[in-house]
Amino acid sequence: MGMFDTINTSCDLGPGFWNKNLQTKDLECIMSLYWIDPKGHLFQIDYSGTADFDINAAVGWNVTSNGNHGKVRPVLLTKILEVYPAKWDVQYAPLPRKLIKFIDGVLQHEETVSFNCVDDGGISRPR
Repeated sequence: MGMFDTINTSCDLGPGFWNKNLQTKDLECIMSLYWIDPKGHLFQIDYSGTADFDINAAVGWNVTSNGNHGKVRPVLLTKILEVYPAKWDVQYAPLPRKLIKFIDGVLQHEETVSFNCVDDGGISRPR
C-alpha cells in the first residue's frame, strides 16, 4: 500500500475521472494535495500553518483554526503520472488507470491504461 498523493481534477479526463479525487505514487508520495484546473494546469494545495494544535490531558488533541489560509502554487512539472480513482465502488469492474502527461505543469495528453487479465479458472488477475 504505502503513501500516495491526491489529485482533485476539474479537467475532464473521461468517464470515472472527472471531478474526482485521484491517487498517484508518481509525485512526492507524502500525502500532498494537488488540483488540475479546467484548463489542465497543475497546482499544489498547502494547508500547513492553518491550525494550532494543543495537547489537553482531559480531551487529547485540541485543534483550533488560527485564521491563516492555505496556499495554492503552480507546479511546473514535466512528467507522466499514472492516476487512478481514490474511491472505486464498482465490484465487477477493474480499477481504471490513466497515464497523464504534463509539460511545464500543463496537461498535454491522457490515455487509459487497461489491465491484461489472465483467466485462472474463474479468477481474473493482472499479468
